[in-house]
Amino acid sequence: GTGARAVYWNRRYEPAVQARDKTIEAALVDQGIEVRSFNAALLFEPWEVKRGNGGPYRVFTPYSKTCLARDMPPPMQAPPGRLPAIRGPASLALEELGLLPSRPWYRGFASTWSPGENGAWRQLERFIDTALGDYPAGRDRLDSSGTSRLSAHLHFGEVGPRQIWQALEQVRLHDPQAGRLAAVEAFQRQLLWREFAHHLLHYFPATPEEPLHARYQEFPWREDPDGLNAWQSGRTGIPLVDAGMRELWATGFMHNRARMVAASFLTKNLGLHWLHGARWFWDTLVDADLANNTLGWQWAAGCGADAAPYFRIFNPVRQGERFDPEGAYVRRWVPELARLPNRYIHRPWDTPPGLLVNARLVPGNDYPLPVVDLDTSRKQALERYADWKRRAGSPDRQPPGRQETGGGR
Repeated sequence: GTGARAVYWNRRYEPAVQARDKTIEAALVDQGIEVRSFNAALLFEPWEVKRGNGGPYRVFTPYSKTCLARDMPPPMQAPPGRLPAIRGPASLALEELGLLPSRPWYRGFASTWSPGENGAWRQLERFIDTALGDYPAGRDRLDSSGTSRLSAHLHFGEVGPRQIWQALEQVRLHDPQAGRLAAVEAFQRQLLWREFAHHLLHYFPATPEEPLHARYQEFPWREDPDGLNAWQSGRTGIPLVDAGMRELWATGFMHNRARMVAASFLTKNLGLHWLHGARWFWDTLVDADLANNTLGWQWAAGCGADAAPYFRIFNPVRQGERFDPEGAYVRRWVPELARLPNRYIHRPWDTPPGLLVNARLVPGNDYPLPVVDLDTSRKQALERYADWKRRAGSPDRQPPGRQETGGGR
């Protein structure tokens, strides 16, 4: 043994991990070992922010206002210059553990991630220096690096939210231009959205498998194995959806705007259960976080906290034309379409025959035909929702309309 008299760790908040840690803590205490745990992963403990009646929040905006009205955690202390080595049992070298798969399917990840604390700080500095100023608008652009790319570093504890918050406060203090201040506040809202996800997971620990709104337990989700496989493999015939799913498979990351479009397509146009998407993201995302993944998918499906109503459906063509107007994102991840003019890059099925020849594209051969018609599947989704609402007495108040969700976190 090590002869340790105390064991300290930073807390995690997934229900299964909390149960495991309680078991470990009890075993250590029984052996007379001091145990202490700390919060390094969040700005606030999930149970610290409550409504006036003591209950949990289910809507983000009042939750975030309550957070902002509180005192933020104090500044981080400087780390020690060195830590004394501990005497431990003999161990194998890392290379001897054989942790990497024999088939190097992960090679594409290296272009996206630099694991470790140094990589996290480099990414934070890059974001503040080059992308923060345009963040409110740039974060939605698929054809540029306008997001922070800090999600995996946060998930693995390579940088903490308090460190990021304080770096943003330094921007506020030393560069108080109106645009920079608006950008700081916009990104701080994203950190609070992450806090909100953990708040919900703490108070509603069943939500990784069950909808927050229990009435959605009986929602008539479809079964379509072929459609699910097409979605997972980026072969739906819908360019923006396919680009996002291929980016995910190649890099372990997907742009947030593409995540929302892909999630809407799966749950609304294909009509498949949100758990299919949540489980696929859990298996493929480097930044897969139980709290965020659960909140995001239930938001997209309309069955969770602060959710987009079921009848609000992303149109992948309009989303692509707005946030990837030159088609750069689609061309990178769906190279079969690279020679199409910008006008048709997000809707290749409308391309005139002569332009298809010039683009060396045979629909259904070089690139799949759409697995569903967007207008027809949207209409079917609204009919499915309306029929279920009549039968279940769903209390959603806003009537179906032509609008589509434009927001998201």
